[in-house]
Amino acid sequence: MSWSRALLTALAVCALLLAGSAGCGSGDAPKGKGGGVSPSPVGKVLDNTDEQGRHYREVSKSGAPEVGIEVEPDAADDSWDVRLTVHDFRFSPVGVRPRAVAGRGTVRLLVDGRTVARLRVPEYHLAAGLVPHGTHHVTARLYADDGTVWAVHGKPVQSTADITASSTQATPDGSEVPGPTPTQGEK
Repeated sequence: MSWSRALLTALAVCALLLAGSAGCGSGDAPKGKGGGVSPSPVGKVLDNTDEQGRHYREVSKSGAPEVGIEVEPDAADDSWDVRLTVHDFRFSPVGVRPRAVAGRGTVRLLVDGRTVARLRVPEYHLAAGLVPHGTHHVTARLYADDGTVWAVHGKPVQSTADITASSTQATPDGSEVPGPTPTQGEK
């Protein structure tokens, strides 16, 4: 009768395996919006959106990406040189899959809330035509590769510099100097 014990043992093992796998379904996975499984391996996608309707991706302050911006007038014309400083963030190369990876993505450069460039490098030459006469806010905002906005405490990870563009001015010796004058202020 040892063969019947072996058969019963084999059946019991199969029953346990089947019961165990039933408990491993999506019911134990964390829930996302609408009760479905959250597809995001990084952070939590919030209902908050930016001006273009892109959702915020909330991450903890510890290890969150950071960006700083510096904008200076270009001596050759009325344009501007933009330099970014990033921490815990790396720029994604062209062609990466559109999914969120911790601390990686692109930077959108905004002038007065309007996107003027999507950057994959820390430097950009801002044409004079994008910054008309007056005071403007130039913002660098971090985005994940899936288009979500990196956020901490419900606010986008970004930095803003205020600049004032004016017309060229003549100096006492008759030469002209570029009119733009930066008024730096990070937010």
